[in-house]
Order: sequence, then C-alpha cells, then structure tokens
Amino acid sequence: MFFCALAQAAIPIAHWTHASGARVYLVESPQIPMLDVQLDFDGGSRRDPPAQAGLASATAGLLSGAGVNAQGRLPALDENQLSEAWMDLGAQLGAQAGSDRFSVSLRSLTEPDLLERAVALAARQLASPAWPDKVWQRDRERMLAALREAETRPGTHAARAFSRAVYGSHPYGYQVEADTLRAIEVTDMQAFYRRHVNACRAQVTLVGAINRARADRIVGQLMAAVQAHGCPPLQEVQAVAPLTRAVDERIPFDAAQAQVLIGQPGIARDDPDFFPLFVGNYILGGGGFVSRLTTEVREKRGLSYSVYSYFSPGRHAGAFQIGLTTRPDQAALAVDVAREVLRRFVADGPTEAELQSAKDFLINGFALRIDSNRKLLDNVANIAWNGLPLNYLDTWTDRVRQVGVADIQRAFARVLQPDRQVTVVVGAKS
Repeated sequence: MFFCALAQAAIPIAHWTHASGARVYLVESPQIPMLDVQLDFDGGSRRDPPAQAGLASATAGLLSGAGVNAQGRLPALDENQLSEAWMDLGAQLGAQAGSDRFSVSLRSLTEPDLLERAVALAARQLASPAWPDKVWQRDRERMLAALREAETRPGTHAARAFSRAVYGSHPYGYQVEADTLRAIEVTDMQAFYRRHVNACRAQVTLVGAINRARADRIVGQLMAAVQAHGCPPLQEVQAVAPLTRAVDERIPFDAAQAQVLIGQPGIARDDPDFFPLFVGNYILGGGGFVSRLTTEVREKRGLSYSVYSYFSPGRHAGAFQIGLTTRPDQAALAVDVAREVLRRFVADGPTEAELQSAKDFLINGFALRIDSNRKLLDNVANIAWNGLPLNYLDTWTDRVRQVGVADIQRAFARVLQPDRQVTVVVGAKS
C-alpha cells in the first residue's frame, strides 16, 4: 500500500554530502521495518585491464563472502563463519560489478540491536576482507567451467561477436575469457579494491525505516571502513566510437536455432532524448507481443517465437540491439525483415495510435517500478549515479506523457543509422 501511494504522490529524496566526501541519498519508508543500503563506486568492468577482463566481477565475488580478517579482539571469520554470522542477523550483504559501477548492498531489519550489529559486520567486511587464495582458486575453476559450458551455446558466440564489433577497443567490449581469468591473482583484486572502493567517490543510497540522523551515522560507519583507501585519481575512459560502416558476420554453428543480433552504439544515460527513445523502443521492439518487430517477424511471417529491441545506456554509449532466434534456413529472411522494420521506424516513426497505446501501458504500469524497497532503491541509486533531478520519479509519468510522434522520429533518426549497423548471425544455413 505504501509504495502504491508513493506512485501517486511526491517521493521525497533527501540528499547531502557526508563528511567523508560520500554523496548520500535517502528515502524514508517508515511503514516497513527494513533498511536497504547500496554503496556505488566507479569500479565496474570498464575499469578492468584488457588482459584481466573479469577483474571487477572477481573482486566483487570474493568480497561478498570469502571471509574477514581478525580485527583487534574480533577473531577472523572464514567464509562459512561469515555466512552464519549474516544468517544469525537475518541480514544480507553482497557485492557485484556492472559495466560502470562496483556496488555493495546491505539489507537488514531496523530493530535497533539487529541493525547496529549488521552495520558493524558490514563495516568490518569492507575494512578487512580476507581475500583467501584457496577460495579464489576454487571460484576461478567454477568460472572456467561455466565458460566452457557457455562455449557450447550459439548465443554466447553471437553476443561476443556483437560486442566486439559494436564497441571495438572500448572497455564495454572486453571479453571475459579463460586467459583473462587465469591472469587474475588475489593481489590484483586487493589492488583493484583499494583503488576503486573509497569514501571520497562513494555514492550511498538508503531506503527504509530510518531518519536522516541515523542514516548519516550508518554512512559514517561504512565510509570509515574504506576512507583509509585514499582517493587516487582515475584514468579517463574513452568514448565509444560510432560505426563508420556496416559489419556483417556469419558464424557457422551446428544448432537447432540460429541466433541473430543487429545493432550499433546507442546512447549514454544522460542523453536528452532518453524519453523519446525509451517510449519509441517500446513500440519498436520493447513491448513484447504488441511491438512492431513481433507483429512483422513473428505474427505475419512466423520467423521467430521471440524478437526484441532495447537500448542499454550507461556512462558511455551502450548498445542498441535487436535480437531474435529463428530456424537456420530462415535466418537471411528474418534479418531482412527486422532490418526493414527498423528502417521504416527510423524514417517514419510510430503512428499516433501506437504511441497512445505505449503511453497508456507505461504510465499505468509505473507503480510496479517502485512497489518494493529493492525497486525503489534501484531507482534512487540510478537517479544519483546518472545525475538526474531528485524529482525524477515524480515527473516520470509526465515526461512519458509529453513524448510526441515527432519527438520519437527525430530522436531515432539522430541516434540510429540502419545502413551502418552490426549484424551477427550464428548458425544460419544457406
């Protein structure tokens, strides 16, 4: 009930800069005795060295639960003991690395004693992770086995070829491979962690049943754990280069279904045409069975059970992608149809009826985007990370409602070049 009410009213986001330098964003949610905290740092996979692709994710994996060192009178905890400590608190802590962000998430009930102990354990884990080499050796073998299994799937080869062609030398296109995983040692993880997980560049998002004063104390405890890392300068990451020509890759593979990916570099998240592109893509291929691609590729011609399109904006221009699977002997026709649908959409935009239907769906479904602590936390963290206005959620439905056909046509024509895109087909038969 609380989050449904939030969808109809202002969502107040308190923002301040902590004494440590961390930027803090808080949504007070007193109806549920729970707190979700997310720490974000500029330490995603775009910071991986090319020869050690996968370093950020490996670091996050070991930080999440491989143990902590002894601190003062507190004994060391191995991975099993640390897991039991979190279970005893009914709380959770985990880390993960995306393309741009290295994130640490904490969830706890807000009963005073439980929350205090959960924050203390989280701070301890941030301050003194154990980095046991035997755990990394085991985890690496599991990751290598997963890579070998992935090599048996045509979708893996399609995604890798597409990423290489779209991103070129940009870190978004780095590939995690057996050699890059074998090049990673525990000392590399420790150095990566110290370099990127530091208070001065931290973004802390909190959603739950706490007030600002308590939030500030929690942030202080967590930031004290990583403030000793200093604030080393980070190297500027290059922009994603636009494509200068069409790229067409046909990769042989014996499979029941051919994998097709079509696309190009798209937009960064701060692109001023984000909303026209977001709404337009729902009509083109993001709306499931009501999208144009589904109508033309699946319903009219029976070429694929599922076809989709999406933009993946980040700090840099993430890919625009169309994807589908089809019978190997139908791959060429499916590619031609998908390309033609895209060409027509870029040239003409949607109809007024398509646009109104998309708006109705997106606006009526907005409440589902923030109907839990976790979803609200994700939204607020994204607002903070991308420098969006603090009233972004309050104005979201109005921004969708204001998009016109001409806006979509102009934005798609500016961003997409159908004659200069990457097409990857794995497993086609002529």
